[in-house]
Amino acid sequence: MKFRTAFIVLILLFLSPARADLLQRAEVASFIRDMVAEYDYDAEELNDILGSVQLSEKVIAAISRPAEALPWYRYRSIFIKPSRVRGGVEFWRRNQAQLERARDLYGVPVEIMVAIIGVETKYGRITGSFKVINSLSTLAFDYPKRSKFFTGELKHYLLLTREQSLDPHVLKGSYAGAMGIPQFIPSSYRAYAVDFDDDGLTDIWENPTDAIGSVGNYFKLHGWREGAGIITPATIPERDISGLLTKGLEPVLSAADMATGGVIAENEIDAAEKVKLLQLENQDGYEYWLALHNFYVITRYNHSALYAMAVYQLADAIKARYQSAP
Repeated sequence: MKFRTAFIVLILLFLSPARADLLQRAEVASFIRDMVAEYDYDAEELNDILGSVQLSEKVIAAISRPAEALPWYRYRSIFIKPSRVRGGVEFWRRNQAQLERARDLYGVPVEIMVAIIGVETKYGRITGSFKVINSLSTLAFDYPKRSKFFTGELKHYLLLTREQSLDPHVLKGSYAGAMGIPQFIPSSYRAYAVDFDDDGLTDIWENPTDAIGSVGNYFKLHGWREGAGIITPATIPERDISGLLTKGLEPVLSAADMATGGVIAENEIDAAEKVKLLQLENQDGYEYWLALHNFYVITRYNHSALYAMAVYQLADAIKARYQSAP
């Protein structure tokens, strides 16, 4: 009797909605039909792939508490650390030739590319432990808030693994399905990843050269302006500035508009330049910055002003230490 009870428990666990019932769900059946119709995928192969997916409560929990929801002073402390600055200098030295080649080709400063990789994976040391197929399937089918986006990423992932002859159950990444040294989501890999060392493989998982080139290409294709500024500190007037704190991340007001509103930029900005006024929370109040177009480009990597500011400040610290080191 005890054996029979244990056996039944195991069967019930195996047949939980997070696993065996996945293929019975209407949205999954629709997804498979779309992949077959649009991309000539084999239905039986997709059933095999998705039939062994393990949906993850940890993924839902992780995406429900993003670090970007923290106040700036706490978010900053995660990334702007002496150890991460030192790691950036070491990464720069190890990959100097490839970084300079990417800078010359794409127009993106070396320190920005280094800082992106530093923020994302500590220079390739922490690339994620979640199986990408499980993360994307969980978010596509069990996270209604962003189901449309992650369903698209799941499509891109399956196409990516087919194109690269990779086992979809092997690759690991973040809880959101970001992969490799630069943490590209599948659509970014397919659109922006490059074979920067011309060895016939586009490998952002183990090859820092391809990762560097891919980051540079990503910024270039998102409109990075070579030699242009990124952001400058600002002083605000002692009056209501709510009308200058526009929604979204894209710069829409001009520097002249800000000056008329009493905002003073620490560094000179052309009056016609579009800017975004940022208000970042500190423990004892707020700090203010005027972000330019290139700052907005950084937010295309992660749609967060806190993220872009962490990248900018880490890049600045890495560059200063690199230039001052013997």
